[in-house]
Amino acid sequence: MLTGAVMGYNFQLSVVIPHLNEPENLRACLAALDLQRASAGRIEIIVVDNGSHEMPFNACSGVSDVRLVREPTPGPGPARNLGASLATSDLIAFIDADCVVQPGWAKAIVSFMEGTPGVDIVGGDIGILRKDASSPTGIEAYEELFSYRARLYVEKHSYTATGNMAVRSSVFHAVGPFGGIMTMEDTEWGKRAAAKGYRIAFLEEARVLTPSCTSFSELARRWDRHVAHAFGDVRRGKSSLMRWLALTLLVAASPLVEVQNVLTSRRIAGVRSRVIAFAWLTRVRLYRARKMLALTLSGKASPLVEGWNREADT
Repeated sequence: MLTGAVMGYNFQLSVVIPHLNEPENLRACLAALDLQRASAGRIEIIVVDNGSHEMPFNACSGVSDVRLVREPTPGPGPARNLGASLATSDLIAFIDADCVVQPGWAKAIVSFMEGTPGVDIVGGDIGILRKDASSPTGIEAYEELFSYRARLYVEKHSYTATGNMAVRSSVFHAVGPFGGIMTMEDTEWGKRAAAKGYRIAFLEEARVLTPSCTSFSELARRWDRHVAHAFGDVRRGKSSLMRWLALTLLVAASPLVEVQNVLTSRRIAGVRSRVIAFAWLTRVRLYRARKMLALTLSGKASPLVEGWNREADT
């Protein structure tokens, strides 16, 4: 479906959004993107449904230059790949369906990439869309500090989360597609891009907000997937079992290392927010360490990934 667009128009930015069973979040995402056009020019939006119970036609209606297509292969990576293959702009941005871009997001990306030809990929900032902006919940305070450490990903590890990423179209196709659902597609793609010598930069002005998890169990499922994929490297011989055990101990002790970050970060404010953020941090890190130890004993990571996949489909 293409609404209100002229195929072949020279768009300044193509935005690719994978979608799975969250039409209301998608509606808010598209509304925020539509507001960007006043300052950033023509923006092409490609929504790739990844097997929803119903196609989000209603969510996409009323917004110009939106193309809605379907990718039957499960996983956000394949969905993003299809969207990128359809993009007509020289710049492709990837966000998630539950992301709300903040004022100036598109303009910051376009201006930076036009003015910095030596940079091939940018990663923007990611914050939490709070229910009450003045008083975050414990899980919101934790996630604001630790779930989306966008600057760290870019500047230390040379990759960016695909919830807020932009790349030159030619570079994306040179690096190749994102991996499937059994991979951490943003990390893996970023490593390939870095190995090919492409440069990445952090762009704080390109900021999106995303809802936090609603419960500890939801947050735990997310970490199950991360832990399982990391343990897969051990199984494939990319890391030793002794190193994995040492990392398990470091994760368990890491809340003590993060105390200064919790006390000084500008991403949250007030004593209450910092105390509850530290409490959630401790709970999450101890959970991760227990899962890591359990994998060491069982050697079976696939049930964690498969459980996450089943949850994602519901």
